[in-house]
Amino acid sequence: MMLLSSMLLLLLSTSFCPVLSQCSGGVPGVPGSHGPDGSDGPKGEKGDPGEAAQPIRGQKGALGLQGPPGRPGLKGDVGLSGPPGLPGPQGEKGRPFNSVNGQNSFFSYKRDLSGPLTSDIDIEFNREVLPAVDPQPPRASLTNGAFVCSTRGVYFFSYHMSARNRLCLKLMKSSSSHLMMCDSAHGFLVTSGSAVLELDVGDTVSLQTYRHSSIVSSASSSHTFTGFLLFPTA
Repeated sequence: MMLLSSMLLLLLSTSFCPVLSQCSGGVPGVPGSHGPDGSDGPKGEKGDPGEAAQPIRGQKGALGLQGPPGRPGLKGDVGLSGPPGLPGPQGEKGRPFNSVNGQNSFFSYKRDLSGPLTSDIDIEFNREVLPAVDPQPPRASLTNGAFVCSTRGVYFFSYHMSARNRLCLKLMKSSSSHLMMCDSAHGFLVTSGSAVLELDVGDTVSLQTYRHSSIVSSASSSHTFTGFLLFPTA
């Protein structure tokens, strides 16, 4: 019986202990706010080195699709000059020139005659401009004022004429008019012209007047007619 009473007393004292504490100490307060972070601690020691990693290389993948072409880049600077190239192949041998075939390839005559001229008739030039030149070039003579081609080729012709008031000339190639010129002025006038013609053997080249021309007809006047071969043709 005494043992049971002791145990009951012990249980009662245990159950009422919090109530007694509240009655004697009051109600617990609200928890306070968190305090500031603490300062960093001292630096730790260096750790042990890790194990060396061994990279694993996989198999090569399939070739991808070709991308679109990129934009053109900026123009680069001019490069340095390269070394000289190798000599080219030797050219073909030229055709030999036979001075005998070109013996009638040059003429230069002046008119040293008085008297009027007839239209549409070859003007006669009777005196060489260079009668004594050393060495003598291959010369051609004029037949009644006309040059007769003896070497097929390309020729250059020029003339120089004086007149009063009006002058109309035509450069004839055989029976056709190749060049026509007409000039006028108050008083005396001097005119000249030139042409390049391709001629065959037997072709003729001459000067003629046409329409109303007042060419100075004295022997002291200046009328010249010149022609020469530029190069022969096959």
